[in-house]
Parts: sequence; C-alpha cells; structure tokens
Amino acid sequence: MQFIVRTGMAAAIAVGALAAVVAPASAAVVADGAHSVSGAHSVAANPKTIKPAAYNQARSILAKAGSQTAAKSHPIHGKDDVAVSYGTSLLAAARDEFRHTDRNLPPKQKKSGMSIAHYNAIHSAAKTMGIDRW
Repeated sequence: MQFIVRTGMAAAIAVGALAAVVAPASAAVVADGAHSVSGAHSVAANPKTIKPAAYNQARSILAKAGSQTAAKSHPIHGKDDVAVSYGTSLLAAARDEFRHTDRNLPPKQKKSGMSIAHYNAIHSAAKTMGIDRW
C-alpha cells in the first residue's frame, strides 16, 4: 500500500516538474502580442485607432449588405482618429445581426453561421478598417 502511495506521489511530482519546465518554454514562443495556436497562423493585434474614412467606408459596406445596425449608425466626421472599439462594435453587431437573419439558411449556403455574401461583407469591412479580431 505504501509502495502505491509513494509511486503515485513520485509520478505527480514528476508531472508537475515537467509542466513547470514546458509551460515557460512554450509561452516564450509567442512574441509581440500575437496569439499562437497549434496548427494555425499568427494573428496580428488590432490597431489602437482607425481613420474615420475607413470606419465610414466599412459602415457603408455593411449597410449595403443589409445591416440595419450599420445603416442606423452615424458617420464619423471631424476627428483625426477614432478608437478601434467603434469598428469592432460595428463588426460584432453586424455579425450577430447577419447570423440571426441567416439562421434558417441551409448549412451549405452558410459560412460561420451567416450567408456567404454576409460573411464576405463582414470580412471586407474588417479588412478596410485593418481589424483582425472582433
């Protein structure tokens, strides 16, 4: 009985020591704010600010694609830069709206829970603003 307990304790200590060595080494691989996922490419961080013209163009893209949220939002003017949160909020609202609108489409006509046209519009708007994550 004591042998089983000692063996179990030794195994737990060995696993803990291995985890302590591997975790810092794998954490050191990620640099400059990029996220690393095994088997995937790195994603750059969003910019801190975006230009009003880029926001307004993205807003227009989403409104033309059918987003009521984007159509009702006001264009930005009179500012040099705006916080990236304006763009990420616009993208997230349009994404949720499109997914709700397209929920009854057959799976073959959807990508990421929305129609392919809506998916393309969201990604075009995101690219216009330079936003990778929303």
